[in-house]
Amino acid sequence: MSLRVLLLQTDLKAAKPLVSYFTDKGYQIWQMTEVSQALAGLERLQPDLIVIDLHMPGEEWLQLISMACSKDSRTKILITNKTPDVTRETLARQQGADAFLRQPFTRDWIKRSMQKLGFEEGGEKANAVESGLKKLKVRVPVRVKITLPYALLALLFAIASVFIVGQVLLESIHASFINQLDDAGGLGVDGMVRVETRLLETLRFVANTSGVVEAVQAGDSAALREMFYPVAVNTREEAIEILDPNGTSLLSLRMKPGGQTGDYEFTRGETIYTDWDFVTKVLDRDVTNGRDKYAGLGTVGSTRYFYVSGPIVALDGSLAGVVLVGVTLPSLSRQLSDISAAGITFYDTSGVPGISTLFSLPDQYYPLNSEEVLGVLSNREQAPIRELQIGDQKHSELLTTWSARGETVLGIMGVSLPQVYLVRTSQITQIQIFLLVAGVFVVVVLIGITLANQITRPLLRVVNASAEVERGNLDVKVDAQGNDEVAALGQSFNHMVAGLQEGSMYRDLLGRTVSPEVREQLRTTFNSGHLRIEGQEAIATVLMSDIRGFTTLAEKIDPTKLFRWLNEYFGVLVPIIAANNGVVNKFDGDAILAFFGILPKLIDPKRGAYAACLTALEMLKAIERLNTTRMERGEPIMATGIGINTGVVTAGGLGTSDRLHYTIIGDTVNTTQRLEGLTRQIFDVSGVVISHSTYLALAEYRNQFKIEPLGPHAVKGKAEMLQVYRLLPLDTEQELL
Repeated sequence: MSLRVLLLQTDLKAAKPLVSYFTDKGYQIWQMTEVSQALAGLERLQPDLIVIDLHMPGEEWLQLISMACSKDSRTKILITNKTPDVTRETLARQQGADAFLRQPFTRDWIKRSMQKLGFEEGGEKANAVESGLKKLKVRVPVRVKITLPYALLALLFAIASVFIVGQVLLESIHASFINQLDDAGGLGVDGMVRVETRLLETLRFVANTSGVVEAVQAGDSAALREMFYPVAVNTREEAIEILDPNGTSLLSLRMKPGGQTGDYEFTRGETIYTDWDFVTKVLDRDVTNGRDKYAGLGTVGSTRYFYVSGPIVALDGSLAGVVLVGVTLPSLSRQLSDISAAGITFYDTSGVPGISTLFSLPDQYYPLNSEEVLGVLSNREQAPIRELQIGDQKHSELLTTWSARGETVLGIMGVSLPQVYLVRTSQITQIQIFLLVAGVFVVVVLIGITLANQITRPLLRVVNASAEVERGNLDVKVDAQGNDEVAALGQSFNHMVAGLQEGSMYRDLLGRTVSPEVREQLRTTFNSGHLRIEGQEAIATVLMSDIRGFTTLAEKIDPTKLFRWLNEYFGVLVPIIAANNGVVNKFDGDAILAFFGILPKLIDPKRGAYAACLTALEMLKAIERLNTTRMERGEPIMATGIGINTGVVTAGGLGTSDRLHYTIIGDTVNTTQRLEGLTRQIFDVSGVVISHSTYLALAEYRNQFKIEPLGPHAVKGKAEMLQVYRLLPLDTEQELL
């Protein structure tokens, strides 16, 4: 059957799938972009099918549908759209539209629409999802597609593993290297003990030399020099310091930097030693664990020394002086490096390197990070190892605590060895390993790419479409091709989106019928299993507005025009109420009843009163602008009275199990209506009247408005007079009329 199809679309590019489908079917197609063209050619073309874009501008497209349906009842109408539009879809249905099709236009969905219109065999199933899944037979399950390739890969890797077992020897060599590094670290620590022992031996010799006590007590630096210069030369100590009991040097023998054996400099009178903790302990005769000798680091000029210190004791047991024997840190590092046959680096307790035989400071700088420092100082049993790249050579550095005299922590000592343990295999072995790894890699890449293309591409289409749905775009579909579970997933997704589109239409209809807050309360209540919205008492502020003289005006105006005026009026005021968290409870002719402070949650009454008053003043400004426009159009103005009252209301759902109306009731609502009625007696123009309860509820917010007392007024249904106020903005100069 050759159909005549009139294609009226605003976006010809998006309509290409439609043209392609109809062309393949052999249908006769006329493409147009203007409704006027279609109206002019309708009688001449006499199409069997008119495909109309829902988003055509103006209202002529509705006329086209009406004419097509009235002239020839055989003409079918297919409405296409990009985004849901409940209003236009409803109008299209009313004019006779037969089916709807949303973008993107896939062949499957076009076919379904044509079946629904009766142009092709088949039809809409009772359960489209179930039937679609039954049609799709899974011939090659995804588990087979995944399992088989990776079983082959596992076999290849098993063969490779057998070959690589022969390379395990490399690991044993690495373990030997670690043991060698541990041994070097132990030798470094032992070397520190040996240096310290040697310094202690020199210290004891100096402290016990005959005549030293008398020379120290006499402050005879010359005698001390004569006694200990030969000792320094013979022992090759780099520093011997003799202090009096006050910590002032009587003699300082220090080898000159770069000097030859016996090339010392002599000084006296230095007082820097009292700032060193290991010296003050000796001066204070501090004996810890039976020890009266201490070690530490000291700086003299620009040179750092490692010292051991001990007392010079007089015959009566009193402190005659202090002896310090030291070695410079560069010399100490070289000595430890010689002992351990490894590179030695001294770090302070913050991880900053001070002296190193491994790298040159400050040109090369390899500090420790905080984790490495913490790992060394907190765990002395297991020394951490770090890798260093110095020039072209990699080194492994074992980090250990740098200490002296048992518990005295000087910093961190790094003991490093070059990674010469890497045994180079023969050239043939290297080629074999390279070819094997390269071959396996190529196979893995090829299989991975093929497998990824078969599985991930359709899945990515579903993922991308799901992301669009998450962002609120329900006009997406995936091309569900194939014969496995992924294709089934694509079809299920398309059916799910179709259901969501329908649900979106219903939610939009509900949102137009009730306020969003009431809609959310309905949703929450229904989810809890209740059919009614439970009544609750709360303090709320109620606002009611009414157009003065509207009943008289309605008798003289055409109802269609009156509805248009009211919709324009409500269209200006309702957004203001919503913007201030108010809920429009109902429209009663020209009146609006709204409340503040209950939905979506209860709030402080003063905040609800403030929001209601702010809303009322914004409504007056909007009405003034609207009336200016209406006067320019030659239409009567809409003077509006607004009443505001605060008090206890009962809010909840009224009605039956199948029809509910969320509302508020109580004396507060009735009083608000009476207050609005007072505006007719008090004002000749639009105005706002608030009750005394609202005035009190405003509290500190009262200074945000200009409030004029209007005195007590009697209202219908109230035995007592009501104290009322006129609400004005602060900047108004308007006088009470």
